[in-house]
Amino acid sequence: MNQNLSVTPTPESPTHEKQNITKSHLSVRLVILSLELLLAIPLGLVLVQLHVGGIAWIFGGLASGAVVLQGCRILYKYYPQPNRNARKVGMALVGLTVGASSSNSDLTSLASGIPIFIFLTLFMLLCGSCIGYLYSRLSQTNLLTSMLATVPGGVGVMSSIAADYNRNVTLVALVQAIRVTTVVLLIPLIARTSVDPVLSPQTLPVNVKLQSFDPSQLGLLFLALVITTLVVYLAGLCKMPAAEFFGALIVGLGFNYLLDWLPVLNDVNFTPPAFIKLLGQLLLGITIGEYWGDKPNIGKRAVGYAFMSVALTLVAGAIAAMLAMQLTSWDWLTCLLVTAPGGAAEMILVSLALNHNVEIVTTGHLVRLIAINSSLPLWIFLFRRLDQQLSESV
Repeated sequence: MNQNLSVTPTPESPTHEKQNITKSHLSVRLVILSLELLLAIPLGLVLVQLHVGGIAWIFGGLASGAVVLQGCRILYKYYPQPNRNARKVGMALVGLTVGASSSNSDLTSLASGIPIFIFLTLFMLLCGSCIGYLYSRLSQTNLLTSMLATVPGGVGVMSSIAADYNRNVTLVALVQAIRVTTVVLLIPLIARTSVDPVLSPQTLPVNVKLQSFDPSQLGLLFLALVITTLVVYLAGLCKMPAAEFFGALIVGLGFNYLLDWLPVLNDVNFTPPAFIKLLGQLLLGITIGEYWGDKPNIGKRAVGYAFMSVALTLVAGAIAAMLAMQLTSWDWLTCLLVTAPGGAAEMILVSLALNHNVEIVTTGHLVRLIAINSSLPLWIFLFRRLDQQLSESV
């Protein structure tokens, strides 16, 4: 007797199993991010009370991300990767805030400075290539890995490219994380100790600014976030460099002009509430800290070479700042913020906290981000060819 047996998917089938694993992974990542935020907020409040400065929240997030991710590894034997989506959200929130704060500024005057920005970017790229070559020879690492580790292009982006070309992702992320962390810690310290007290970084009075937000603007905030999400998505489809930050920046610059076109809202001026910038800083800090918590087993020699390359990159940034002072009328702090070797979003936040030439600093870092990301295919091709030639000659 023949029976036609039909097999239906069961909860134990591979498809359902994969879906369950994905949902479980997302749930765990949300729990980890929630723990990081819960720890980062009190740390940020403590740093604010210690008058660390306007980007105290980045430092709080950095410590929180490292502690929580390392705790997952040691206590629960769980090895999550750094949350790149959290950094994308953080960059978008910071971009929206920076764009809105610059929307009333005259940006046309910056057009004459574009050649200077391009020159400084090329200088930094040339220095990064030389440092990468030196790092490669000293550490006996292939050229492509060294270039990805030493060029100021962002932890997540460079690590992703290293993974795509089967290079040492851990080493690339280590050097990039050391560079970003050093710059984020060092530049505000220099600004705080060396700048006139009038320009010194101001703390964020949370209890005043958060409570002063007008609830009637919640609808405008929701609309701005929806438009930002759409623009960032389209920018990503167009392969725009730093799509999250750049797309959100455009929305911030143009949102109030959009409101002026609407007859009902032409007298309304939207300013993102302080907690948007606060959350953006926390997320940026957390993702930097996660890269530290993700590397417990790095040799001392590798760390030593990494710090050497970072020190050379900082020297190159200082030389670029001196060149900028000779070529422009900018003050030394503006030159320092423009030429600081990343991260771009963090340095723009420093200038925003200082209320110091935000437009110039933003333009300089955007030009560098565009140049680095658009020229990466050429750099990767050249360094891979050099790697092949060197390996064949051995």
